Amino acid sequence: MVSSISCPNFGAAYLRRNFVAISNNIPGPVESGTDVASARGIVNSLRDLTVQTVSELYVKYQDDLCAVRDQQRTFLRQRGRSMKAQLDDYEAEITYLLLREYRPETVVEIGTFYGWSTMWILSALRDNGVGHLYSFDIVDHVVSNVPADLSAHRWTFTKGDVRETLGDIPGSADYLFIDADHGARFGRWYVENVFPMVRPGTPTSVHDVFHGRRPKPISEGSVLMKWLVAQNKSFFTPSAAKAPEVIEHLSKVKKELRLDTPVRESRHNPMVFFTLG
Repeated sequence: MVSSISCPNFGAAYLRRNFVAISNNIPGPVESGTDVASARGIVNSLRDLTVQTVSELYVKYQDDLCAVRDQQRTFLRQRGRSMKAQLDDYEAEITYLLLREYRPETVVEIGTFYGWSTMWILSALRDNGVGHLYSFDIVDHVVSNVPADLSAHRWTFTKGDVRETLGDIPGSADYLFIDADHGARFGRWYVENVFPMVRPGTPTSVHDVFHGRRPKPISEGSVLMKWLVAQNKSFFTPSAAKAPEVIEHLSKVKKELRLDTPVRESRHNPMVFFTLG
């Protein structure tokens, strides 16, 4: 995993004491005797994902996350306008944290654009020491942006319309990430074609759903929300518009852990996280 001289080195005792202190205002019980710095399988599925469990993941992987944030910030600064970063900080970090916690062997990413999400995902797989990412997009900007040492032996990119390369999507996916066409037609396509081919229980995240309190009409987000309601499925979002209380709590956690300096300035975080099946 990458290292960073700017990341504070907190000991387990410090994390236990301070996480309990900052969690007093987070809904749900916090056990003061819990060693949150140890690996203890915090999230069993995205059905269990709450602002408290996400907070615990921030604490658990604080050192590694700090290093990856520095890595991404440096990369963004060096590439300038040639890197059009899509994910905002909270959704990128939560994606990284969930991948670290679940340790998937096979990740599917539909929509790469310039590779910002790809790099976050690959960083998690690198830090886990296990996992392979299969990415799909109609453009290949990502190929020239992702560093070779990050992609080597853990990444397969397929250029083309994913609707025409559906057979290349591994049915063994352990994590599904979607950030592509945001129209309703594409939303209906992956709900009807991709979701059924992925194993039940697969953690899934979809970008650009909640830019407001509700998804935009005739959009991918609207289709997805109707599907989640019909399937009686819950979801988690760090969207500033939909769930400002989540941002409020997580900002306190990040400030205490000294992770509050932005990687990028956009703060919409419209992604949703849920479990298939």
